[in-house]
Amino acid sequence: MTPVDTTEVGKGGAGRRDTGTGTWRARVRRPIRAASRPGPWKRGLVLAVLALLLGLFMLLHAKIPNRIGNLGSLVETFLPWFGLFVPVLSAGALWRRSASAVVALLLPVMVWLNLFGGLLGDKSRPGGDLTVAGHNVDADNPDPAGVARDLAASGADVLALVELTAQTRGTYEKGLAKAYPYHTVQGTVGLWSKLPLSDIRPVDIRMDHGPLGDTKPVDTRMAYNRALRSTVATDQGPLAVYVAHLGSVRVNPRTGFWTAQRDRGAQALGTAIAAEQNERVVLLGDLNGTMGDRAFAGITSQLRSAQDVAGDGFGFSWPARFPVVRIDQILVRGVEPESSWVLPATGSDHLPVAARISW
Repeated sequence: MTPVDTTEVGKGGAGRRDTGTGTWRARVRRPIRAASRPGPWKRGLVLAVLALLLGLFMLLHAKIPNRIGNLGSLVETFLPWFGLFVPVLSAGALWRRSASAVVALLLPVMVWLNLFGGLLGDKSRPGGDLTVAGHNVDADNPDPAGVARDLAASGADVLALVELTAQTRGTYEKGLAKAYPYHTVQGTVGLWSKLPLSDIRPVDIRMDHGPLGDTKPVDTRMAYNRALRSTVATDQGPLAVYVAHLGSVRVNPRTGFWTAQRDRGAQALGTAIAAEQNERVVLLGDLNGTMGDRAFAGITSQLRSAQDVAGDGFGFSWPARFPVVRIDQILVRGVEPESSWVLPATGSDHLPVAARISW
């Protein structure tokens, strides 16, 4: 009989027994781990909460108070951009395979679409009786003559310019004279027209104080008069045209989103429009705010935005290099916007805006 090597057998047997035991333990641990792992409805609860908070934030934006640093107006100025958080949270939900987060994201998606979905498509229509345009030409624009040439070539029948200075006024008057035989300049705002103008007068939207009681004008090179009213004689009847440049806004660590000058001007402008006897009104200008900002309620309750009614997209106009907000507005009453668009850059920090309107 051949002798058996008990050492090898013992080692091998022990090894086989150990391997069997380890395999058995691993097989037992797998279902335990699987049972203890949270399901798709329990994963990503933080993401789900963030999605719900985002939706409620956008839904209840009008409830955000302005008492602390004008936070409500600041949020409403950039509200469309809060939609960018949706794809970020969506990516997190997919990475976590969280069903609860995906369902929670339906709230901000539906709120955003309800607020801004109508601006995604092109609502313009052909036709129109009159083309109007407005532009903040920028007091520091290095090429006012080039700006005048570009605007004269735009084809607008009525052209409103703001941020004119004593140094550049003559350049614009000379450059636009051929295309626009009628014009008026009141302070730093002007109106050029292919049609006769009458009943021209300044509109008082004076802004007397800067932040924290500063009594100096915010724009030291600009005159106080920053709004005007005129009647344009059209084939369909008189059209009241307002041109305005409301006060600038500031973000200040002590005061937050400072809009006091702009808000006072908006209130005064709303009062002037409310007293307007002509049922057909167009407001052109740099209002230094979006029409979703509650500060403009006195204006938006009377006038409609041409961009909202007949624009293509959001129509952002500032800053010109990478526009993120539309603060250059065309608002109407008693006429119908057929199309609204943004014109090419002119060297200003704002983009020109235009619209075709009909009766």
